[in-house]
Amino acid sequence: MSALNVLIIDDEPAIRQVLAAAIGKAGHSVEQAANGMLALERLAKGDVDVALCDINMPVLNGIDTVKQAKSSGIDTSFIMMTAFATIDTAIEAMRAGAVDFMIKPLRNEEVLHRIGQVGDLRGLRDENKMLRKLVLGDKDQQSFQFVSPAMQGVDRLINKVAPTDSTILITGESGTGKGVQARRIHQLSLRAAGPFVPVNCGAIPENLLESEFFGHTKGAFTGADKARKGLFLQADKGTLFLDEIGELPLALQAKLLHVIEDKEVRPLGTEQARKVDVRIVAATNRNLNDMVAEGRFREDLFFRISVFHVYIPPLRERREDIPGLIKHFVQRHTDRLGGDRNMKVDPEVEEMFMAYDWPGNVREFENMIDRAMILADDGHITMADLPPAITKSAPASADVSVVAGTGTLREQLRKIEAGIIARSIEEAGGDRRIAAQKLGIGLSSLYRKLEEYEQAGLTS
Repeated sequence: MSALNVLIIDDEPAIRQVLAAAIGKAGHSVEQAANGMLALERLAKGDVDVALCDINMPVLNGIDTVKQAKSSGIDTSFIMMTAFATIDTAIEAMRAGAVDFMIKPLRNEEVLHRIGQVGDLRGLRDENKMLRKLVLGDKDQQSFQFVSPAMQGVDRLINKVAPTDSTILITGESGTGKGVQARRIHQLSLRAAGPFVPVNCGAIPENLLESEFFGHTKGAFTGADKARKGLFLQADKGTLFLDEIGELPLALQAKLLHVIEDKEVRPLGTEQARKVDVRIVAATNRNLNDMVAEGRFREDLFFRISVFHVYIPPLRERREDIPGLIKHFVQRHTDRLGGDRNMKVDPEVEEMFMAYDWPGNVREFENMIDRAMILADDGHITMADLPPAITKSAPASADVSVVAGTGTLREQLRKIEAGIIARSIEEAGGDRRIAAQKLGIGLSSLYRKLEEYEQAGLTS
């Protein structure tokens, strides 16, 4: 391992001096800072590889130091230190952007080991970045850039947690793109060179689940005519994506928990355990909190898989992404179908897409673009290329004709949405909670939209 630039951030001089002596003796370059503000001034130079940062400090505590450093684009890897450790503190530190967590009193050997691990990870990360650039050129890992605040927040969270080994739970309705985000997490991780193994937990027969997950030896059961490597071993050194994890039976949930905690599996037919190094990303369209309360999902497993929670909102709650998605999918399917690269979409079609509620979310939306492009004549998608499910329902619910020609597309769409919401509240007898349920949006989203419409003068 090459020498690293290390910064020790602690308000206790004795701790700084002891650590500096040990780290310097190991061949690293060491500097010290007595508080978070002084540390940020030093970190701003951009050449510190690793920072050992105490959490409880005057002036600026360790958590806020990490947050400010990360928000400023500082690439230093933070190892947090504290004498008052709790699980909540550790999680807060990792969410802030730290990569490791140590409990005082510290042993010099352990400190050097952790610094070495972080150095190795930084080397692997830089190597992966270089390899991806060689393979992909300067293409961004995600070719489509979201404009909705909700999805921009998802992007920011994924960019922070992907390089770690933390488990991630992705939730959202069917078709919102949970699998796409899971694969993106793998591509942005230090495991990108390893396998990405997706599995739909609801598609495997219950009597085969254990064999599928953990593998089996030859003759382990009737029909096992040869040994099989399970999903965990297939995903070794990579990422295992457990889609629809809410479908797993309780018995397998317990075994899955043990594998995650012990990092080893026992194939059916043998008592010999095999070590595995797998990062878990799980997804579900179910409410796991409700399932835990009902006793249908283990609480301890829920906490294990949801160190970070990524919620993907339905397409109807982020309609501002639709124009960009139209261009994105038209380009994608043009490349695949080899059609007209200048495919046009009529304004009426885009307006219809914006007004429709998309119960199948992004998956339905992409399929609709694919269908329309196949049917389109002369490189032009018109209303005639859309199925009745959209052309009949969207105008009726949106009452497009009332606002046609009264402003820009965005202004017209806001009026359409304001009218739909007002009508829903009226039909619900003024009960906004019922109206929100009927519209398929959260109550907070409804209130936010009403406030926006009031400020824009769209409510009476």
